[in-house]
Amino acid sequence: MNFEQLIQTFEQTHNHLQGHAVSTVNQSLTVRNWLFGQYIVEYEQNGEDRAKYGTELLKNIASRLLSRNIKGLSDRSLRNCRQFYLVYPQINQVISGLALPETIWQMPSAKSGNDLVTTGNKGAEAGVLLSRLSFSHLIELARERDEFKRAFYELQAIKGNWSVPELQRQMGSLLYERTGLSSNKEGLIIDVNKKAEPLTPVGIMRDPYVFEFVGLQPKEKYTESKLEDALIDHLQSFLLELGKGFCFEARQKRLTIDEEYYYVDLVFYHRLLKCHVLIDLKTRKFNHADAGQMNFYLNYYRDNEMSDGDNPPIGIVLCTDRRSSTVKYATGSLDNRLFVSRYQIQLPTIKELEEFLSHDVKLLGGV
Repeated sequence: MNFEQLIQTFEQTHNHLQGHAVSTVNQSLTVRNWLFGQYIVEYEQNGEDRAKYGTELLKNIASRLLSRNIKGLSDRSLRNCRQFYLVYPQINQVISGLALPETIWQMPSAKSGNDLVTTGNKGAEAGVLLSRLSFSHLIELARERDEFKRAFYELQAIKGNWSVPELQRQMGSLLYERTGLSSNKEGLIIDVNKKAEPLTPVGIMRDPYVFEFVGLQPKEKYTESKLEDALIDHLQSFLLELGKGFCFEARQKRLTIDEEYYYVDLVFYHRLLKCHVLIDLKTRKFNHADAGQMNFYLNYYRDNEMSDGDNPPIGIVLCTDRRSSTVKYATGSLDNRLFVSRYQIQLPTIKELEEFLSHDVKLLGGV
């Protein structure tokens, strides 16, 4: 063995065991969520005191679980578990082979919800689904009502080793319908897979479901740019040092909207203006889509995050490239003229922010 062979052996061992660890965690997460779905359906149909909770059942479950330090299970997440159980009853074939205690799992009763599920099972076998697709893949597939279409995307995701964003992209682009209309179906699929974003162990481990399952504090967004990471670090310190009322609240704040994840780089609460301040940083020039994205965030915060006495949230979009810096305030949601005047006094000026960006981009080697 020479040195290069030694390094290759290290790499092969690491990759193999990392993949095994990721697969084990993912399968455990998937089995857990299927079981949670079963528990919910069983209780909804057979629970002795089910009438007491009614439509608030999932919210009550989520609240009680959180009180027991089981995090990441909102009523929306529990709804996903129930849907997963109803759409994929065949998973019980795998679970029945696991050495689970009876207190955790028993064969579903005759009165369970399994008469409600889609039982055609035209797609991949249960064992293949669990070994090749993450829970995020499966819940995305479970939203598809058409069995044939769902089976098509299951098989293509497995054969093409698609990441979750790739699966979403292909479902959104109507690959099933396009394949049906194509005169060269095989060629179309080959072309799609050449351009597809592959699933990797690292990609699975970054899945928010996995973070929540293993009890880690997620780094909500993984930026590819070292410059962007460094600028966000500096920007956070810069705003706090201004002493103008900024109270740090979150970094890479995840918003979950229609089962999609969106991320705001920095969120502050301004104690003088009594409002949230959302900041998004782009390491490129500003374009119109950035304003639309910020307006989207502001609308979400206005509807979901404001408390009594809060003013409407404010958004700041910071864009920079190697040649220029542009700062844009998204003020479309601010209809109180007095408040607009106040925020212009309390927030850093456009000049201050432009000088900050120009200085730090040069300092961090972005020129």
